[in-house]
Amino acid sequence: MEGDLASSSVGKRHDLALGVERLGLISLRFPWLVALAALALAIAAGFGLMRLKVDDSLSQLFRSNTPEFRQYEEVTQKFPSSEFDVLAVIEGKSLLDRDSLEKLRDFVTDVQLVDGVGGVISLFSARQPPEGGHTPAPLFPETLPEGADYDALVKRVMSNEIIRGKLLSEDGKLALVVIALDPNIVGGKGLETTVGEIRKTMAGDLAGTGLKAELSGVPVMQLEIRTAVERDRLVYNVTGFIAGCLIAILFFRRVSFMIIAAGPPLLAILFALGALGWLDFRLNMFLNVMTPLIMVISFSDSMQLTFAARDRILAGQSKLEALRNAILIVGPACVLTHATAALSFTALLFSTSDLIRTFGEAGLVATLIALFTVLLVLPLLGMLLLGHEASLAVVGRRGDFGVEALRGFCFWIAARMVKRPGLYSLVGLLVVAALGGVFVNLQPRYHLADQVPDKEQAVSASRSLDAKLTGSNPIDVLIEFPKGASLYAPETLEVIAKIHAIVERQPGVGNVWSLETLRRWLRDKLGDSSVATLQKYVDRLPEHLTRRFIDAKQDAVVVSARVPDVDASKLLPTVESIDHSLQGLRAEYPGYKLSVTGLSAISARNSAIMIGKLTRGLTIEFFFVAAFIGLAFRSVVVALACVLPGIFPVVASGALLAATGQGLQFASVVALTVSFGLGLSATIHFLNRLRIEADSGEDYALAVERATVLVGPALIMTSIVLACGLAVTVLSNLPSLRLFGWLSAFAMMMALTADLLILRPTAMFLRRTADALARRRAARVG
Repeated sequence: MEGDLASSSVGKRHDLALGVERLGLISLRFPWLVALAALALAIAAGFGLMRLKVDDSLSQLFRSNTPEFRQYEEVTQKFPSSEFDVLAVIEGKSLLDRDSLEKLRDFVTDVQLVDGVGGVISLFSARQPPEGGHTPAPLFPETLPEGADYDALVKRVMSNEIIRGKLLSEDGKLALVVIALDPNIVGGKGLETTVGEIRKTMAGDLAGTGLKAELSGVPVMQLEIRTAVERDRLVYNVTGFIAGCLIAILFFRRVSFMIIAAGPPLLAILFALGALGWLDFRLNMFLNVMTPLIMVISFSDSMQLTFAARDRILAGQSKLEALRNAILIVGPACVLTHATAALSFTALLFSTSDLIRTFGEAGLVATLIALFTVLLVLPLLGMLLLGHEASLAVVGRRGDFGVEALRGFCFWIAARMVKRPGLYSLVGLLVVAALGGVFVNLQPRYHLADQVPDKEQAVSASRSLDAKLTGSNPIDVLIEFPKGASLYAPETLEVIAKIHAIVERQPGVGNVWSLETLRRWLRDKLGDSSVATLQKYVDRLPEHLTRRFIDAKQDAVVVSARVPDVDASKLLPTVESIDHSLQGLRAEYPGYKLSVTGLSAISARNSAIMIGKLTRGLTIEFFFVAAFIGLAFRSVVVALACVLPGIFPVVASGALLAATGQGLQFASVVALTVSFGLGLSATIHFLNRLRIEADSGEDYALAVERATVLVGPALIMTSIVLACGLAVTVLSNLPSLRLFGWLSAFAMMMALTADLLILRPTAMFLRRTADALARRRAARVG
């Protein structure tokens, strides 16, 4: 009867999805042709999958076409040290023991022989004051002294202004060895081999010392990101496959239905990732969640279609009739759910971050592919796998206890919601308003370490540097000379000295290096501050060292410093303070261009702005998507009914972030934006079914109850599938992806809660209000 009602009412209503769902009928008419096309596309997608590469750049989140980022890229090209430095952090109470120093020096010597290493800076690079115009002798003699002479050496080392607080901690328990890598190694496949050899050399040379030795720095972080992304991709694919199959087999209890429900999402993953490979997208910390996202986008509608076809077969229809009616009745809602998900991804296209914009583009492509895969492949599998409909109907009716239990629960909920729709709508409004108040007060948060696996060495080593050497994150002041100005001109050296002093005095900033560092050392130890002597010693330094603070053309220099990895909101005052201190120098030396740059400066300035823009975009999206759904249904009531259920999971998730003290991060805003689009799936499927029931002449309260009973079980199961699929990302080593995963899963369950407890009474209340207004208008006209 339900199928007959559905069939007869199809032609009486406007096309909710402009007839796009009818593409699925092609598979019913030409199943083998569609099967061959799917096979060919699967083979092509397999080759595309092999083309996927990983983008492991730490600056990817802030990459944009802005003058500020272009300047940062220019600085990294002229002064590439921070991008290619591996930081070896050696820590322990026995660090300055004679045996430990001997072995540490062995490591510094041996690591220079590793293929791909361009140079090393360590406490052994320090020199004694020059005597008689000769080349300064090393601070550490070739053979370390013993007894009192060794103690005197340690005192000299601890008081050496070149290495103290820069390469050796004030307490003498931590040493930093800066290992400069060949840029070609960092960008290629040889990075893993080179870093592995450095680890092996470090472990071998320092064995038996009791010292803790770890690696950090941008190349190590990039390698750990690359490894984590590749690992996560495997975990997500395998876990998503197993989860989808298990839920489908438990729900339908037949292998054929399991394949019909789980097959299209799995193929959608293959097709989408293959397309991304052919389109030259690169996997990064956000694109890596594309697998579970495709799974949840497509699995939700796949379950709805399979459930609808199964119900019609249980009612006695043939598989052809059942699949056709499922496509015509449920298909429009499937198209609309994919459209709202696509709109959520479209909202990300307006971000200034290339990373987030690329994620939006990839999500848009994946959503479209998922839609067409579900519409075409699911009926194909149904035609190929289903048979013996009569026996299935008899067995299904006898063993449908789980579904009937869910239907009973759904009826219990619906019956209560429609009795007092005004009261429940008011409660829903008050709850959303209260949670919204918490949400709008969330503060932006950003940590560079959130992009890096936190269970690996790089983060641990960086924390040690934060504690003992003021941090490992670079912040630079770029000094560009006016045309014709010389590096060794008195005015240039004066500018460098003043900026060096400004940065050095800034609280929270340390490890300051520039040409002024060498100039001060020559003045204090040699008593010679002449330009000729300075130039002579600069020429003697290795090129990999001078290029850290002097451009190859000698028309620009940097004053480089380090800051700890603190929240961007705490770092921003430091950046602004330095920039403010430069204002006087800009006026005093108008020909010199002075800029505070570096990844730390960019993240501090841009993170709060970018997160704020994303949040405002999400707020606009609430009402834009509600209007879109209302337009699709040709109903103002539907548009208004979507608002509270759509907002609730977002503000509830925001309240959870506030309760856990996490604030709004990039991953959380993106998670909420995507979850908003995905969470409306249940809303759309219910409204689509309610439209059918209401159009059949049912009392509206009964229509709400019947629509809830008919689609409720599938909505509950698909919401669980959505939450489980997104929760898989909590297995990641990347903190940002873990946050994305659990927050998205929580938002999906809140979306189900809103669908059951807010949407139904709100739709009922708005419909009664609209009917009452219509009667009043009619009475006035009469």
